[in-house]
Amino acid sequence: MHIAILGRPDSWYARDLSRAITDRGHVPSLVPFERLATSVSMSQLAPVCGTSNGTGSDLTQCDAVIVRTMPPGSLEQVVFRMDALVRLQDAGVEVLNPPKAVECAVDKYLTTARLAEAGLPVPETVVCETASYAMEVFEALGGDVVIKPIFGSEGRGIVRVSDPDLALRTFRTIERTQSILYLQRFVDHPGCDLRVMVLGGRILGGMQRCCPDDFRVNVSRSGHARQIALTSEQEEWAIRSAAAVGAPLAGIDLLTDREGRSFVIEVNGVPGWQAFRRVTGCDVATEVIQYLERNREATNQEL
Repeated sequence: MHIAILGRPDSWYARDLSRAITDRGHVPSLVPFERLATSVSMSQLAPVCGTSNGTGSDLTQCDAVIVRTMPPGSLEQVVFRMDALVRLQDAGVEVLNPPKAVECAVDKYLTTARLAEAGLPVPETVVCETASYAMEVFEALGGDVVIKPIFGSEGRGIVRVSDPDLALRTFRTIERTQSILYLQRFVDHPGCDLRVMVLGGRILGGMQRCCPDDFRVNVSRSGHARQIALTSEQEEWAIRSAAAVGAPLAGIDLLTDREGRSFVIEVNGVPGWQAFRRVTGCDVATEVIQYLERNREATNQEL
């Protein structure tokens, strides 16, 4: 199989996936998102990987493409990248995760809405554009909220606000930047959450992340991780959460408050697994390639 990795070629994940692809006897290609280009004619519409001399390799000839990141960009850049992924999928290339799943998972509002529609418990959430309405919401949510960027990961840009004056200043600043105000009732927790890794409707494992000095417990923010046995309910919620956004590969974040109530906080459609592999021993990269192999074999049998 020829498997392309869309992401930063110098990243740990690109190296880990390349290692797994090679170990399984396949051919890897590393493609930065910024090098995506398309050709349009009466006979074809092919996403390609552009090179410095203007030539390119046709990604529609790959057996699979793994989306390893979705880098920041303008609205036009992000829309084009998603369009290119759709064209690849339409050309018969397996894209992991599928474009619709990536689009949903990177959008916190859409993800939260899908989770709630699936009957999964999520914190009370309000999304708006004006500081005045956000202040009304702030009071309605108990005067203690977490403000998150619609797009973001690893805890970046997330702040907790419990002071009315600071809340108003924060809301007005966000409003002036023409950004969306995404507010969630603060879940008072003991400083730990769970990350559950799901692949193809199967649980790969779970880890607990703890950071007693910060409500954000991401390992990237100095949180500490350890392997943990999951309950049947936690496994069920994780599988249902991944299905709700249509992501075969997903990292599900679960949070339990001090009263024992649990919530699904996030579905990461481009999950990291460096810490997960270290604490669980699970070789996620190899699991991903074996998943693609099984799908390829099933497709060939259907043909």
